[in-house]
Amino acid sequence: MIRLFKHYVPHAVVWLALLELFALLASADFAWRIYAHQGGFDAGSFASRWLPLLTFAVANSLAMMATGMYGTEALRSMKFATARLFAAISLGVIFLSVLGFIVPAATLWRVNSFYAMALAIVALLFIRLILTQTAGADAFRRRVLVLGAGPRAARLQALADAPGSGLVAAGFVAMSASESAVDGAVPRADIANLADHAVALGVGEVVLAMEERRNALPLGDLLRVKTTGIHVNDIASFIERETGRVDLATTNPSGLIFSDGFSAGQRISKVGKRIFDIAASLMVLVLGLPLVLIAAVAVKCDSRGPIFYRQPRVGLFGEPYDIVKIRSMRTDAEAAGKAVWASENDPRVTRVGRIIRKLRIDELPQLWCVLKGEMSFVGPRPERPSFVGDLEQQLPYYAERHMVKPGLTGWAQINYPYGASVEDARVKLEYDLYYAKNYSPFLDLLILLQTVRVVLWPEGVR
Repeated sequence: MIRLFKHYVPHAVVWLALLELFALLASADFAWRIYAHQGGFDAGSFASRWLPLLTFAVANSLAMMATGMYGTEALRSMKFATARLFAAISLGVIFLSVLGFIVPAATLWRVNSFYAMALAIVALLFIRLILTQTAGADAFRRRVLVLGAGPRAARLQALADAPGSGLVAAGFVAMSASESAVDGAVPRADIANLADHAVALGVGEVVLAMEERRNALPLGDLLRVKTTGIHVNDIASFIERETGRVDLATTNPSGLIFSDGFSAGQRISKVGKRIFDIAASLMVLVLGLPLVLIAAVAVKCDSRGPIFYRQPRVGLFGEPYDIVKIRSMRTDAEAAGKAVWASENDPRVTRVGRIIRKLRIDELPQLWCVLKGEMSFVGPRPERPSFVGDLEQQLPYYAERHMVKPGLTGWAQINYPYGASVEDARVKLEYDLYYAKNYSPFLDLLILLQTVRVVLWPEGVR
């Protein structure tokens, strides 16, 4: 795993992204030469055309990230990758067309761009085909040895066995006779040398998943494992890195206190994030205004009641504020006066409401809250006060999610469906804590790109 601005990315994915970025750059350069040959003029040096070539490559590379081309399923299914590739190229065309009107010198000519897109599709499909036929899915899976065979180790086994997992549990070592939750675990007494055992299994990491660690850590063994070049990690840090969640079951307060993270309050980060919030919300408000007007007319024609509605939410440091949304439910949705979780295929949602919810159009008026500073563009989704009171009683560390400003989109929103229960809230809290702990502008960019995927393929929307 490579750590990019506090966020971990598998080595193989990084190398694949760089290879495909180079393929996009080469496709644009080759297209430029073809167009120059057809037009009968000199193609010139690379120094004279680097900007439009780089713009083409970067724009399409970001579009590929936005459509999930580097997600687990796209890395293992050629059919899935092909569908997402065409969606990515379409997004790239739209972005480059808009940019071409603003800064013509930064983009390729139209015919040139068409050639580049065609060459890029062929090159990228060829790379993915070679990848799936030679390296296969295991190229993106990491082999680990788990020290422990109790309930914690069983959680890692379930994580490795889950569909689309990037892990291979190469072996389990029962560190005590009482650990018996994992079948096939090798007793520690049967292993002469733990470091040699790890090397023989070909693992890249050893994970500590023992039930009791006090006076039980095999420090000598772990030191020898470490000196062989194999990484040693604790189960809480390992699960956080692999899942993008702070695992509440294995995390304790001291682990959070002494960990590297929760630095979103630094002045430079706050100023930069606020500048981006103002610029991005103004731009989206201007571009999204026609959609808001169309949705407003549709809501008014579809059902009785106001077009917009206000609802109290809990913001930064637990302070209450009101959000504004386009109404997507009947006016009697909470006639009893009690807050109710939204459910899948919720009967309270109107016909128009179902459409604007899937497209996230009902959320656009919240940009006004972003402009006022009550919300950020990226952050944990704000919850209703009545739910917050209950969740703080049932879930540890729930109050800590309010240490960062709530957002329109967030790490939990792109990784987990709409929450409709305490258990859903628990999982989303784990994602929110990961965001607060590992915040960086890079993570915000990743969330914004992946939000495009969620809007285009709105799985789990309610």
